[in-house]
Amino acid sequence: MLRVPAFRLLGRAGASRVSLLEDFSLRHYSSGALCVRDDTGDARAYFTTPIFYVNAAPHIGHLYSALLADALCRHHRLRVPSAAATRFSTGTDEHGLKIQQAAAAAGLAPSELCDRVSAQFQQLFREADISSTDFIRTTEARHRVAVQHFWRVLKARGLLYKGLYEGWYCASDECFLPEAKVTRQPGPSGELCPVSLESGHPVSWTKEENYIFRLSQFREPLQRWLRGDPQAITPEPFHHAVLQWLEEELPDLSVSRRSSHLHWGIPVPGDDSQTIYVWLDALVNYLTVIGYPNAEFKSWWPTTSHIIGKDILKFHAIYWPALLLGAGINPPHRIYVHSHWTVCGQKMSKSLGNVVDPRTCLDRYTVDGFRYFLLRQGVPNWDCDYYDEKVVKLLDAELADSLGGLLNRCTANRINPSGTYPAFCTTCFPSEPGLRGASVRAQTEDYALVSAVTTLPKQVADHYDNFQIYKALEAVSTCVRQTNGFVQRHAPWKLNWESPVDAPWLGTVLHVALECLRVFGTLLQPVTPSLADKLLSRLGVSATERGLGELYFLPRFYGHPCPFEGRRLGPETGVLFPRLDQSRAWLVKAHKT
Repeated sequence: MLRVPAFRLLGRAGASRVSLLEDFSLRHYSSGALCVRDDTGDARAYFTTPIFYVNAAPHIGHLYSALLADALCRHHRLRVPSAAATRFSTGTDEHGLKIQQAAAAAGLAPSELCDRVSAQFQQLFREADISSTDFIRTTEARHRVAVQHFWRVLKARGLLYKGLYEGWYCASDECFLPEAKVTRQPGPSGELCPVSLESGHPVSWTKEENYIFRLSQFREPLQRWLRGDPQAITPEPFHHAVLQWLEEELPDLSVSRRSSHLHWGIPVPGDDSQTIYVWLDALVNYLTVIGYPNAEFKSWWPTTSHIIGKDILKFHAIYWPALLLGAGINPPHRIYVHSHWTVCGQKMSKSLGNVVDPRTCLDRYTVDGFRYFLLRQGVPNWDCDYYDEKVVKLLDAELADSLGGLLNRCTANRINPSGTYPAFCTTCFPSEPGLRGASVRAQTEDYALVSAVTTLPKQVADHYDNFQIYKALEAVSTCVRQTNGFVQRHAPWKLNWESPVDAPWLGTVLHVALECLRVFGTLLQPVTPSLADKLLSRLGVSATERGLGELYFLPRFYGHPCPFEGRRLGPETGVLFPRLDQSRAWLVKAHKT
């Protein structure tokens, strides 16, 4: 998405510098972390994905970023049901030299190319059930107003000056590179050519006069911010990496290009000879969405959480916070960083022909299935590998067999002929373990299950707060397996509803299993919204009973009435999740019967 210049400064600094003692939010970082709520104390939250560059069609890495943000947003909505309390933005980054060149090569106007590719992202996110409240395009008029206002604020504060920059420039990556980031590789005819050390794309030497941002002034304020808030960048290894970068020299930064070279962008206010550089333009989108420069943005900005890929960490964790501080705005509340997806152990590349089309995956594995796979297998700290067999194995095991099988067992007419939430018998399953008596049927493992599911919502919430959605899903999956073990252990299909001895325990086994399923369905809503809706509807859980505030597990066990006891189950909703590997479907069916 965003690329940053790393030129060598040749010209004089020019205008006087802004003192670090002046108040443009720098003093906020001398005494700890910033506040995450606005002055009204409400529970607002604002989640953002990167805006995606429209130089190519979307791939699974783009979808992964959007899904992480979507799951965080949906989980917050379960905590705070008010629709007005949550905002979630995504969009496309549509300016820059690469777009300008790609459009010319395709015989299109830049706007036509942007319209075409942006529409692909919008269609993908609709199909993937991304619940964003705003899709922003940097070619929109509202964004141009925000960017130019932001520029004027920096200019008025003496943080921009004109200077001569010289250095390597990579057109493919839209960035300037220092000498240390350039290497030589054999070209088509065998001669050594300069290329980017990170991407391998060709670079060329460039020299031009641009506007420059006084980034060097912000090294210490950024260090104070990060040291005062260890969770500002999560996971911790990325927080540590940024602090290490800040131990090095932080040179001033070019923030414009000559308009004769780059015309596809936003003009510098008052100087049509210069175009605002693409990454500054793009970063301001996070402010545009919440109404900047109007005052309304101030109530949302302190609650901002950026979800980004590790390749754009420096832009979001150094340049963006510095620009914000320069404009008198605090850095974002949280920056959540994730790693990348490889395919069969290799980096995705058009030249290798291994770029995975996410829309094909949504069709092949279902929307909820592919959402579950990416969020269950994706670990933010390190790169994750994709291959078809892994998807099939995971979804069949955890969604089709374990979760789907559990629902089928507990709602099957042969075991639950009344089609209701059966009564819970406190004499069969007393709240104190170890009690003895003829009617007591609960075992030690059963109390362990109740304890695990009781604490599951808090455990899942903690994992979401720590940007460990994969651990949240792992915790749910572990409890699903425990519940299947509970049902298998007590074999309700061997018990008889007509027996006065069996009936209370049979009803209790089903009651406990259905209560566990209700918890699982509620907690899976941020990841598999349609599947969770199907499960909860089958259990007869209404739309107003699906928030975390209503998630009181097994109240009869704790001596309270259960609103679901005796309630009829919802209508039959069919197979919860279809098996993908049909070659083993008959084995599963035989096992269930």
